[in-house]
Amino acid sequence: MTKSPGRNVKKSVVKPKASKKRSARKAGSPAELKYIAWSSIELEELKPLLQRQLIVGQNIMVARILLQKGATVPEHSHHNEQVSCILEGALRFWIDGREIVVKGGEVLAIPPHMPHQAEAIEDTVAIDVFNPPRADWINKTDQYLRGGK
Repeated sequence: MTKSPGRNVKKSVVKPKASKKRSARKAGSPAELKYIAWSSIELEELKPLLQRQLIVGQNIMVARILLQKGATVPEHSHHNEQVSCILEGALRFWIDGREIVVKGGEVLAIPPHMPHQAEAIEDTVAIDVFNPPRADWINKTDQYLRGGK
C-alpha cells in the first residue's frame, strides 16, 4: 500500500514469474499469452560481437539483437517479412542497391526475399520482428550468421 494524503491506495504490480532462462519455443506449439522480461531469455552468442535473444509466437518472432561496433551480418535473404527497429546505436544496411544507415529511433521494413546485409557502425541494440518466425534461427541452422557457410 502507498499512503497518499487523506487516503490509502493499493497498487498491484504484475511481475513475470521467476524462472530459468528460456529459449525459443518449438514451431507448431499452441498459441499462449506471454509476459516476458528480456533478462529471463537465453542470450545466444552467435559469433564475436553478435548476440541475440528470441521470443517466438505462433505467427511472429521477435529478436533482440546486440551488436558491438564492427559486427557484420553477411548478405542473405529469406521468405520472412522483417521489421528492424534500432533502439540504440546505428546499423549500416546494404539493401535494394542502396546503402542506408538506420539509427536509434528509426525503423527499416524489409520485404520477403530481398537480399540485405548489415554492419554495426556503433554498439547497437535492435529489435527484429519476423513473420512468419525464422525456422533457421529457432533450429539454430543459420550458419551464415554464425560464421559458417
